[in-house]
Amino acid sequence: DLVAAGTKTIEVRVKYPHLADLAAGDIIRFRIKGTDETCAVKVKRVTEYPDFETLLDGEGPANVNPTATRDQQLANIRAIYPPEKERLG
Repeated sequence: DLVAAGTKTIEVRVKYPHLADLAAGDIIRFRIKGTDETCAVKVKRVTEYPDFETLLDGEGPANVNPTATRDQQLANIRAIYPPEKERLG
């Protein structure tokens, strides 16, 4: 919802093998939660960070999720991606 509304400008993903070639200009299609609607977004850049703290500091928490504090975001991201996934970049 935040991506579709334009208030979330940074999407966080770990570098899984199937995402390793994601590049500027690619299109990502997000499903809008609770609907059959989708939102197509053009990738502007891909940046690799060594960990989630560095990512939040570099991008700014408000760009990653404007509805949560930095500490809440860090906890939420780490709940999705355990340490072995965080190490993928």
